[in-house]
Amino acid sequence: MTPIKLDSITFRLKEHQDFQWLKKYGKAFWCVDETGSGCVCIGMEDGEKKYFCKIAGVNTIEGEVTPEQSVSLLKSAVPLYRELKHPNLIRIVEEYLYRQFYIVIFQWADGECLFDHWNFERYKKDTTLKSPKEKFRDLPAAKKIAAADVLFSFLQNVNRKGYVAVDFYDGSIMYDFKADKVTICDIDLFKKAPVVNDMGTDWYGTKRLKAPEEYRKGSVIDEQTNIFTLGALLFEFFGNYTAGEIKQRYAQNRFAPCSRSHWQLNEESYQAAVKAVCADRDKRYKTFEEFYEVWNRSFH
Repeated sequence: MTPIKLDSITFRLKEHQDFQWLKKYGKAFWCVDETGSGCVCIGMEDGEKKYFCKIAGVNTIEGEVTPEQSVSLLKSAVPLYRELKHPNLIRIVEEYLYRQFYIVIFQWADGECLFDHWNFERYKKDTTLKSPKEKFRDLPAAKKIAAADVLFSFLQNVNRKGYVAVDFYDGSIMYDFKADKVTICDIDLFKKAPVVNDMGTDWYGTKRLKAPEEYRKGSVIDEQTNIFTLGALLFEFFGNYTAGEIKQRYAQNRFAPCSRSHWQLNEESYQAAVKAVCADRDKRYKTFEEFYEVWNRSFH
């Protein structure tokens, strides 16, 4: 493991790399180096603008793919951000190859990731620190309902364009607590339909939120799968789980809704979310529009 210093930040890679070429975007002020994608993410600012720089081809300390594979994955992700353009999706400024790296420069978006796993050790060491997930959970229900509306809108757009939201979870979502704005920050593994699970239990995604078909090889991954994912996210937003219940999801490869008594909203909204996460896909909503209509009606 090699520490790399760039302006005020220090990050770690498996081997030394020179990042001085990034200076054309200003000064580095933020970084995430613990990514499974094999990319390092660096925030740069030039006094007027801020940029989110995603760099593939580096040997990250927790990379689950080779540097060459990370370049290929990021390259194939770039068209998704243009094709699935949405007011709440981060936007690309430019992308290019440099040496062995592939770099994508995004407009900076203020906010905190709702599953910032790279900070988990900090929260363990300092229990006075509140994670973005905890801060979001403590928001008034109305603000979280507005955030959920953004996810409905975004996923409806994804479906209309003929894509499937693969590996979409709370780590793909940022929330700006000052402006109360949601930003979708990671859609790298989204795929054009039709999509079939060719990996079995290793299909992309966190076991906290995966649908049953995301564990079964040969299963179709489609709009009903994404409806399940959104339903599971609603339980993250408005439900309460013990650490033991979350552990169970990992052990059993199975998402379960929280009990009604641990749901923050009314009975109608609870039942609306429960239908979305039916293990039997035929009993879920047929479309996002139907899901949203039932969900929205539950508050009126």
